[in-house]
Amino acid sequence: MTEPNGTPTGDPAATGLPRGIGAPATRALTAAGYTRLDQLAGVPTAELLRLHGVGPKAVRVLREALGEHGLSFGD
Repeated sequence: MTEPNGTPTGDPAATGLPRGIGAPATRALTAAGYTRLDQLAGVPTAELLRLHGVGPKAVRVLREALGEHGLSFGD
């Protein structure tokens, strides 16, 4: 089964952003249109670091979470 956007139902990477990135980073990513972890696959980290509220810690946590799902940033 798949979600309307084509991602597999129950895919953890499609359910949201990791809590460990902090509220400012979550708000910044959401405002930029990133609401699910899988949407960050292929995005350069430099692009994320330009967002106010996203810093090295958030990028590190996101990189680890992406790796757990076989995904990675675009750099």
